[in-house]
Amino acid sequence: MMLGEESTSADYWKQCGDEALAHGLKGVIMMGAHWDARGNALEVAMNPSPGKSPVAYVHPSKYVDYRLVPDLEGGERCQSLLRENGFNVSANTKFEWIHDTYLILIRMFPAGCPPTTIVSMNARFDPHFHMRVGAALRPLRHEGYLLIGTGGAVHNLYRNVWAPMLKHRDNFAQETAPEGWALGFRQSVEDVMTANRGPALRRGVTRLMKHPQYRDAHATDDHFMSACFVAGAAGDWEDVEQEGGRLGAETWELTNMCNSQFTLGSWRGGQSVSAAA
Repeated sequence: MMLGEESTSADYWKQCGDEALAHGLKGVIMMGAHWDARGNALEVAMNPSPGKSPVAYVHPSKYVDYRLVPDLEGGERCQSLLRENGFNVSANTKFEWIHDTYLILIRMFPAGCPPTTIVSMNARFDPHFHMRVGAALRPLRHEGYLLIGTGGAVHNLYRNVWAPMLKHRDNFAQETAPEGWALGFRQSVEDVMTANRGPALRRGVTRLMKHPQYRDAHATDDHFMSACFVAGAAGDWEDVEQEGGRLGAETWELTNMCNSQFTLGSWRGGQSVSAAA
């Protein structure tokens, strides 16, 4: 819903995309919130001509004609790095891209999709596992790749207020303030992302799953794994000296769903950023 509407977050994604292109972006590596592999496995999207999964409440005209550009070479590189780090990873040559990735790319790069690789989650939703996935792919930041995780700071569909959306197609209506549990967990996410660097960031993000309000904020774990992925990619000892996390934009929808846009690292000095949406 939010992904198909104008918002401050959408404006910020465009700003991040423009900055990436200005610094010679080589490609994008993404982990979303709707694709997971079973057992102890990971998958990398290697469909040379992927289609797009339809999006509820978003008109097809906003995405149907956007040409996706899968980075098959980058996908092979990701698989190689993951295998070197002990992961059971394989190619998925039939995967159709989902809105959590391609709608972000449309906003960031409206003139054309950059070469992009999508890495699955693992269905056991272990935060340390997904942190290690990000750590394994971290070297690609030095090669001009932008690593992006798309999920949500607060994402519990069961506790959203749906009436304005169902009656008026208005997902941004805020007839009341967000509830205390949503505001509390959202603040904890910002504190962890902006006040920690290096290994402390990794510890802080994975520890959020033990937060007393975590299960209120995330009824399921899928929308939190990408934060763990990004913490792995931007949480090495080397990152202690890099620019820390910053909140670039934020959009609430359905009263209790918070979409915070964090950027970690910078392009200065040849170091690529990792971004968590």
